[in-house]
Amino acid sequence: MKLRGKFNSMLLLVFGLALGASGYFSHRQLNENARGEVLSNASVLMETILSARTWAVNEVGPNLRETGDDEEMLMMGVPAYAAEKVMEAVQKRYPDYGYREVALNPTNVKHRPADWEAKIVNSFRSDVTKLEEWGIRQSAKGPILYLAHPIQIKQSGCLGCHTTPEKSPVQLVAKYGSENGYGWKLKEIIGAQIVTVPLSVPVENANRMFITFMTTLTGVFVAVFVLLNLMLNALVISRVSVMANIADEISKGNFEMGEFNEQGSDEVAQLSASFNRMRRSLVKAMELFNSQPGS
Repeated sequence: MKLRGKFNSMLLLVFGLALGASGYFSHRQLNENARGEVLSNASVLMETILSARTWAVNEVGPNLRETGDDEEMLMMGVPAYAAEKVMEAVQKRYPDYGYREVALNPTNVKHRPADWEAKIVNSFRSDVTKLEEWGIRQSAKGPILYLAHPIQIKQSGCLGCHTTPEKSPVQLVAKYGSENGYGWKLKEIIGAQIVTVPLSVPVENANRMFITFMTTLTGVFVAVFVLLNLMLNALVISRVSVMANIADEISKGNFEMGEFNEQGSDEVAQLSASFNRMRRSLVKAMELFNSQPGS
């Protein structure tokens, strides 16, 4: 293999390894950033809903109970109802975002958890110091990230509707029955709030950035490859090729070939000077040999 081929083989190997490593780490980092972006969005949404629930418990509920027995008015003071209304407004702009409040013993059966949601609730119940859980699930629309917080009865006001049917507003008992949603205790973790956010948009953005990055990096590598080949040809290959041709002619006895170009101070120039000295010594030796009698 010629010098250019060896050089290019090594260069391609180095570029290939560098490109592969860059692609691997950049792809992983971009996807981690996408996941972090989704998790941040989920956290913001969760805090918004928590604020609505707190407002309903502390401000709306107590006042509405004193104003009358209208069922719709009473529902406005229920934290889950306030959370659902906030989520309805969010979903008008972000329809793929989801929010669920689930409980192991809910008043409204629609808040009963699915199997995977029940596991989250039980994980909070088994470790009361755990304040958050998140993960990624597959759905019909692609991967989604979920963020869950425990629902803990921190205020006695919540027990007004969930201790016994007799203490609960008659409108709520008439609507949901007297079988579910009772027996809750102060400080008990009864369920979980679960926000789901699609990963598709940030993942698509990450993939788009990855393709752009890799295309740009490949372009830079190609440009460097071409530039290095041009420099190699100008500084080494062309000069060594001339030296090889002259040396080949001299080896055949053709001493009429000119000397090598010794300009410069690099290794090729030093090699040229050495070849020139060897050529001159060889010419003198041949002249001396030819001048001997009988030669």
